[in-house]
Amino acid sequence: MMMSSTNRKILIVLVAVDLLLAVASVIFFDMRILYNTQIGYITSTFVMVASILSYRRMVNARVEHNIITMDDSKDVIDKLEDPYDLYSEDAADEEEKDFVETVKEEKKKLKENRRSVYQTIKDTKAALSLYRLGAYAVLILGFLYLNRQGLLHIPSYIISLGLPSVILVWVLLREKENYSQD
Repeated sequence: MMMSSTNRKILIVLVAVDLLLAVASVIFFDMRILYNTQIGYITSTFVMVASILSYRRMVNARVEHNIITMDDSKDVIDKLEDPYDLYSEDAADEEEKDFVETVKEEKKKLKENRRSVYQTIKDTKAALSLYRLGAYAVLILGFLYLNRQGLLHIPSYIISLGLPSVILVWVLLREKENYSQD
């Protein structure tokens, strides 16, 4: 399978930043910082890539089976300002009802909207994919290794954990700008 140009750019930038991080750690700091930055950066990169792959698989499966989960009936601003549709213009002004009756109606609505176990499992496939679970396991094992060996340096580890996500967002924003300019 061919890699798209965006994926190639992401991979190139991730590898380049990792090399720069390794060189800077060796030149300016000691080996302990190098271990922390490399384990943190690589495991965080695994988590990011695994999340992207599992999400892509989920979206492609939904497109293939023509499953649409987006509700276009309300405007985005209306969803943010009035998520429970309390101020809807469509709702007729009803006379004040008894409190107990209103609570019973709302409970009935909640029961109707309850999701089955199958639907919940179907929607959590991306969160529970083997890619992501494996990547998080490697992340945890890397942290435990550093801690057990007495090599853990929290500031360098935390910074290196955050770098791949920042790089990914930066590359995607640049690609979006380039795409919109064309």
